[in-house]
Amino acid sequence: MPILEFTPEIILGLAMIMALTFYAVMAGADYGGGVWDLLAFGPRAAKQRETIANAIGPIWEANHVWLILVVVILFSCFPPAFAAVSIALHIPLTLLLFGIVLRGSAFTFRTYDSRKDEVQRLWGRVFAISSTLTPVMLGIIIGAISNGDLRTTGPNFYDVYISSWWQPFPIAVGLFALTLFAYLAAVYLTSDTEDQEVQNDFRIRALLSAGACAVMAAIVFFLSRTEAPGIWADISRAIPLHVTTFVLANCSLICLIRRKFLFARYFAAGQVAMVLWGWAIGQYPYLVRPEITIVSGAANRVTLHFVIGALVIGALLLFPSFYYLLRIFKTREQTVSQK
Repeated sequence: MPILEFTPEIILGLAMIMALTFYAVMAGADYGGGVWDLLAFGPRAAKQRETIANAIGPIWEANHVWLILVVVILFSCFPPAFAAVSIALHIPLTLLLFGIVLRGSAFTFRTYDSRKDEVQRLWGRVFAISSTLTPVMLGIIIGAISNGDLRTTGPNFYDVYISSWWQPFPIAVGLFALTLFAYLAAVYLTSDTEDQEVQNDFRIRALLSAGACAVMAAIVFFLSRTEAPGIWADISRAIPLHVTTFVLANCSLICLIRRKFLFARYFAAGQVAMVLWGWAIGQYPYLVRPEITIVSGAANRVTLHFVIGALVIGALLLFPSFYYLLRIFKTREQTVSQK
């Protein structure tokens, strides 16, 4: 593993992975909430959907600032990587954007449109299906840039725009992302309601989705040996993070079983963060395997320095704003639930 020096390229790479981490632990739960909205059933289905809407309502739109930040850094500071990804992965990127737009629009229309059952069902389906599609596409994109087979030229449409991602490994990573976000959402939702029956519904879903996560993680791990040999060869450097992930996952499960839902929430968020950082360390120093590294794909130093300065100034505004947003809305929700 190359020695990590805090050059401008490394600083901006760390900024991207930190932004992706915030996006995964915050927006990931929102997408998982859409999955459980789609799968809500039984006599408490309406209460389940109400809990989901109340939980994601305050900050679901603001969460996308993290994804926008990743795109802006990649476009401005690592243009060769941006070009390769935007060409070879044009289809999953477009589906990802469609999912984000449709999900947000459906959530808003379901809240403010007619309360007629058929209208609510329509927007509910759009919201749930797009929430399910989006994390799959996000995982496929991550899997495709990791397997070392990203193609930007070829004799036909399939070779350029489909072959890079329509493979077992990227698809498995997409399904793993879906199960991981569903698990995260179910854990979060156990502590977002005071109704014990609804809590138990999400507790059961969390335990079941934890099993699905374990299965998908094993599939991704074994597929990487043949489908993504580069990252398989480098996976040993992230063993401490994988061990930490395993410990956090078990702590979260123990807390769920013992109904310590708030602690389970923090352990689950840490688990998702460690999964992402484990991938990042295995991927380093590549942005796109096997050719574009964080150094070879970087823009000139003047651009990098300007972007770092902009990030510092932006952070001074962004983090206090997010803290204030969460404090205002979550405090209000807790006050209302106690009345």
